[in-house]
Amino acid sequence: MKIKTIYKKCFIYLFLIFSLQYCNLKKGDLKQSNIKNDSIVLWIKHAKDTSYSISKRNYFLKQSYHTIKFSKKDTLSTRRLASIAYQYLKLKDTLRFKKINKEAFQFAQQLKDSFALADIHWNNANFYKKKEIYEKSYYHYNKAFIYFENINKQYFAAKMLYGMSFIKGRLRDYSGSEILIIKAISKFEALNKYKSLYSSYNHLALLQKDIKEYDLSLFYNKKAIKYLDRIKPNSELLEISFNNIGIVYQEKGEYTNAIKYFDKVLKNTNLKAKNIGRYARIIDNLAFCKLLNKDTINIKHFFYESLKIRDSIKNKGGKIIAKIHLATYYLKIKDSVKSLQYAKEANLLAKKINNNRDYLSSLKLLSKIDAKNANRYLEKYIIYNDSLHNAERKIHNKFTRIEYETEQYIEKAAFLSQQKMFILISSIGILITLSLFYIVKVQKSKNKNLQLETEQQKANEQIYILTLNQQEKLENEKRIEQNRISEELHDGILGNLFGTRVGLGFLKLNGSTTTLNKYQSFLNDLQDIEKEIRDVSHRLNDNIGNIEIGFSSIIYQLLNKRSKMGNFNSELLISDEIVWDDINKIIKVNLYRILQEALQNIIKYAKAKQVTLHFTIENGNLILIITDDGIGFNTSKRNKGIGIKNIKSRAVKLNASLQINSSINKGTTINIEIPLNN
Repeated sequence: MKIKTIYKKCFIYLFLIFSLQYCNLKKGDLKQSNIKNDSIVLWIKHAKDTSYSISKRNYFLKQSYHTIKFSKKDTLSTRRLASIAYQYLKLKDTLRFKKINKEAFQFAQQLKDSFALADIHWNNANFYKKKEIYEKSYYHYNKAFIYFENINKQYFAAKMLYGMSFIKGRLRDYSGSEILIIKAISKFEALNKYKSLYSSYNHLALLQKDIKEYDLSLFYNKKAIKYLDRIKPNSELLEISFNNIGIVYQEKGEYTNAIKYFDKVLKNTNLKAKNIGRYARIIDNLAFCKLLNKDTINIKHFFYESLKIRDSIKNKGGKIIAKIHLATYYLKIKDSVKSLQYAKEANLLAKKINNNRDYLSSLKLLSKIDAKNANRYLEKYIIYNDSLHNAERKIHNKFTRIEYETEQYIEKAAFLSQQKMFILISSIGILITLSLFYIVKVQKSKNKNLQLETEQQKANEQIYILTLNQQEKLENEKRIEQNRISEELHDGILGNLFGTRVGLGFLKLNGSTTTLNKYQSFLNDLQDIEKEIRDVSHRLNDNIGNIEIGFSSIIYQLLNKRSKMGNFNSELLISDEIVWDDINKIIKVNLYRILQEALQNIIKYAKAKQVTLHFTIENGNLILIITDDGIGFNTSKRNKGIGIKNIKSRAVKLNASLQINSSINKGTTINIEIPLNN
């Protein structure tokens, strides 16, 4: 065991040394994308926007897909393919969904991108869930969960647990569903995901209702509502919870409480216009609850209104429930003909759309209405219910097998990983012993050089910080001097001039008409001069507040100076949201140096006529976009110039993302996104 420990320590030490060497070789290099990232992001964003027509959203997806298709395949493009596939699924275009999701899966496997693989399995899980092929949906949720768990994406792992719990709940594996949702809740709580916690407790409440634990169901429903207080007001979710609570009270036999909660939802006077499907469900539930409470006044109208709405919006499941409730209503008022009619219609529709729950309910109801055929309906009920239990049991066994195979896979993977590690350690043990001293010696030398380089860089940064501070002081002094001149013009020269003019105006002169006219003309000229001086003074004073001081002014001066040197027009755009005083000086120094390098490259190589610098803040990140309309360059070829390397190096230092998009004769765009919270 001691020898094994020594090998492990040696391997780790060697790995760290090789990593440092690799970092030194690759220092400053950033991965570049050959696709137009901004366009793809925008197209996918538009495709998600439901305000666009279906055809328009399809167009946006096609544009983004074709751009990615003919671009370099990397993790970013693969993940975006998965996103495009999901949007096609939402648009109910299953053919394109399957095709693109399959492509994304192949690329993700080649790249060994665990996140993309998880996302693709998630897409498949959603697809099969919509098709109600639950065993396949569960399989893909489980696969996605393993990938997310392995890369420590706990939020997404929790969402997969929620999906698996939902499926188990649908198949009446209530204990299995409860175990999974509690695991999901623990992850959501650690991440403070309140909306997900609302959904989880809501699901937990439904599980308790199904097993007739009504008090516990009410407890979880009310706990879910508490989480709504921690997110943005959401009347829709609150209405869903009120309806669920009403149904629990109804099943519990507390009809007055149930009616109270249904009425709470109907207090929303805009409900019918805003969500007519929910309105139909609520009035149907309310009428049925009143029926159970032996209150038949005006409920017939609600039943028929609900049925009409559900028929108009093609809600087949809702139509079945409405007809079952109408059949129950007519049974209560002893109109067996209409009761039997609606019960049979509900039974046929439930069978047609494979709605097992309501098919069983309609059979049970028919056995009560049609006394002659009661035994036949009950026999059908028992046979069908048993077949459902058998099918569910088979699926439960599949779930158990999936979970077992998953555990076996994890154990086997862990064993193989340990075995490979041991073989690798043994193989390189001799190499470590022979090369360790040499590497340490070389590394010490490199570390010394790196330390000197770091100290030099720090010294340079301090010099630039002092320079920036000095320029800020100069701008401030300029503003103070401008203010002084304005005051001197207004309070001094203008006052004296006014006094002189007024004094001259009071002099009584004798002379010819020509002389007096000239005298008056001179007085008028003096008055005009006063007005000009006053205007100059006011303009100076007004400009004091408008002068860009600090870092903005420094950038403007740099851009102005370089534009004259390079003989190009320039434009500086700075968002009002940016407060330069709040931004770290190290960031500003590196930004200044990046701008120097970029503008110098434009002067030397680009032959640009127009250059634009655009500063914005987005999601807590400072974004700089440098664009020129110059001759551009081929980004796929390795650039020998030091300018681009320096820009990349400074971007790495700021933990910033850098994108350089350029092509021959189409100009260049440099996009730098700097996190300000680091």
